[in-house]
Amino acid sequence: MANIVAIVGRPNVGKSTLFNRLVESRQAIMHDESGVTRDRHYGQGEWQNHFFSVIDTGGYVVGSEDVFEKAIREQVEIALEEASVVLFMVDCQAGITPLDEEFANVLRRSAKPVLLVANKADNHHLLQAAHEFYNLGFAAEIFAISSQSGSGTGELLDKVITYFEDNGIENPHEGLPRITILGRPNVGKSSFLNVLLGRERAIVSDIAGTTRDSIDTEYNFFGKNFIITDTAGIRRKARVKENIEFYSVMRSIKALEDADVCIMMIDATQGLEAQDMSLIRLAISRKKGLILMVNKWDMLEKDSNTAHRYTEILKERLAPADYIPVVFTSVIEKQRVFQVMERAVEIAEKRKTRFATSALNAKILPEIERNPPPSHRGHHINIKYITQLNGNYPIFALFSNHSKHIKESYRRFVENKIREHFGLEGVPMSLVFKEK
Repeated sequence: MANIVAIVGRPNVGKSTLFNRLVESRQAIMHDESGVTRDRHYGQGEWQNHFFSVIDTGGYVVGSEDVFEKAIREQVEIALEEASVVLFMVDCQAGITPLDEEFANVLRRSAKPVLLVANKADNHHLLQAAHEFYNLGFAAEIFAISSQSGSGTGELLDKVITYFEDNGIENPHEGLPRITILGRPNVGKSSFLNVLLGRERAIVSDIAGTTRDSIDTEYNFFGKNFIITDTAGIRRKARVKENIEFYSVMRSIKALEDADVCIMMIDATQGLEAQDMSLIRLAISRKKGLILMVNKWDMLEKDSNTAHRYTEILKERLAPADYIPVVFTSVIEKQRVFQVMERAVEIAEKRKTRFATSALNAKILPEIERNPPPSHRGHHINIKYITQLNGNYPIFALFSNHSKHIKESYRRFVENKIREHFGLEGVPMSLVFKEK
């Protein structure tokens, strides 16, 4: 059984600060504004050779009809179901609040072990104030800590690991392909993730900017495991006004950098915009696999030729990166949603494929003979041999007598022929021309 630690509590008690300390990185966005963390956010921690997952949750507010606070409550309840041990965080500086008392009643109904963590105990006076929380009638022991400085977290973790059945796995996600969902705000990224998982993994609303952190989820598709990352919608810089949104954009770009395959989602009613092209160019430059997912296809009036015309317009905009596959979907209607994942899985696997040198030469050299590279100053250019080099994605070396004089247009021709013969649509590729 996985070792899972859930950090819960009312808004603005320092849950994300403790999360970042336990996973030893600044993964979760921290801000003085309450409600910054909305979805469940996962990371990996280690203490005394015990490995565990940590869940950061949004602030729990009982009874509120606010659309986000209601959704946050659902996320917290799912985290409680998943957890091996629950850290109930309160604030020494604020003392007991009605929200703490209400949430304590919620936790009493849980069958999971709960540790009461009094945060912001930054001096002797506040350490003494932590005793007030015994009045919650909730715990035999209070762990007074400062998640900002780390004081007291060692004693807390010593207690946490006593609830684990085993030492856990050091890096449960190591080696798994990573698929990242990218796009502007409100194109349907979180809804897409929720359809795939069959439950409310990410909070969904019609309000742009709902997702603020990048959210990783392990996903099994056709017997193969992957990590899917839902990201905050990326706006143009001129529209990034809040500090929180700025950090969300940084998380999204980091998720792109870490990805093997990027699903670029656009709104069918808006088409491919400049910001989408910027993300696509960034993914291409980082040699990521790519799929263009045209969502909200159900909202367009269509005839039998609409998809073909739309695809032609997209390919023209994408050129010369017109090798990116296009899938028309409706997440709401669940149309072709899983086809997107099929393509993503295929691209992830093709990124790692090794092609036999004999097969490469048998397929590509005849194409080169039929359409040889243009001569340079009367010198005929002969490409004699092709082989694949080692790399995290397909890199091919082509040996010729005048390699430095091969033009970019001919490079694209050879690349297109390799894609055509070996099914590398959407797969990043590099060609290296060498002298022989």
